Amino acid sequence: MTYKNFPMVSRVVFGRGSFDQLQDILAPKRLNVKAPFIFLVDDVFKGDSWITSRIPLAYKDQILYISANEEPTTAQVDELVDQIILNHNDGPSGIIGIGGGSLMDLAKAVSIMLNNKGGAKDYQGWDLVKSAAVYHVGIPTISGTGAEVSRTTVLTGPDKKLGINSDYTPFDQVILDPELTRDVPRDQWFYTGMDCYIHCIESLNGTYLNAFSESYGEKAYELCKNIFVDDKLSDEEAQDQLMMASWHGGMSIAYSQVGVAHAMSYGLSYLLGTKHGIGNCIVFDHLEDYYPEGVQLFKKMKQKHNIVLPKGICADLSDEQFDVMIKVALSLEPLWENAIGKNWKNVITYDKLKALYQKM
Repeated sequence: MTYKNFPMVSRVVFGRGSFDQLQDILAPKRLNVKAPFIFLVDDVFKGDSWITSRIPLAYKDQILYISANEEPTTAQVDELVDQIILNHNDGPSGIIGIGGGSLMDLAKAVSIMLNNKGGAKDYQGWDLVKSAAVYHVGIPTISGTGAEVSRTTVLTGPDKKLGINSDYTPFDQVILDPELTRDVPRDQWFYTGMDCYIHCIESLNGTYLNAFSESYGEKAYELCKNIFVDDKLSDEEAQDQLMMASWHGGMSIAYSQVGVAHAMSYGLSYLLGTKHGIGNCIVFDHLEDYYPEGVQLFKKMKQKHNIVLPKGICADLSDEQFDVMIKVALSLEPLWENAIGKNWKNVITYDKLKALYQKM
């Protein structure tokens, strides 16, 4: 048997206030004074001097503020790459993503496409990237997605939503500063935290499970329970623990996979633009048949934190629109194989998925 030789993030800093070390971390990586660092920053921080004044700009470095209101697309990645190439004669020294999962994914994708020909849509899939990415750094400002540690960058393309899954995708450097998550809105904190929780449930109950994935998944699950069930932590302790839960949750799928919730939420996102965290929650709420204990605990957490999920988002869809969502969901074969097993095509039918979507 041949085992996959996965890359990991090679360097990581953890600690409150560690964002202030960014200049020292980047300085040795500057190729020359004409080769800028490009900072992709969530535009929610535009005008927030607590964050922006600490971004170490020098020479021709540039901040690009990007809205995370919509999920990242392949076209958006291509536009950013073209913009960077047109505005800078020398290739960048590095790409730094500052924000949530969307900004993490954009930073990873842009760094890949700066060194690979064609469009981002050509690399949606597994192990299609041929050339190493530009040096790239991830600085999450919300915890739960696991995007800071994963080997994928999830993008919506012209005909599918699928990640660029490759050995060149993981960040070269990650800065985990829990202080940066202090102003996350309560509902967003829950939705993104549940992304981590759902990673754990899907990994721990999957057919791909092994001791490597299990060890990370169990730790992330324990941390999620501390935060969302026991609820006895101070704000700072909760921020620290959720940041590490996100890391462990992302690592739990390195040698495993996610499952039914992620596959179906990709369909929602592709057709309706539903954000990933809340999309996972909307789907997971109806998956008692697949993850009975996990869904039961999820409903308790939802009630404890007074979260009311949107209802009826699929109520007025046409048969053609259901077709689109179901096609996207069914295209994610590794997720279904992990969730159900090698015979998943005999179990997961078009009608079964349509009935589930109609409940949402």
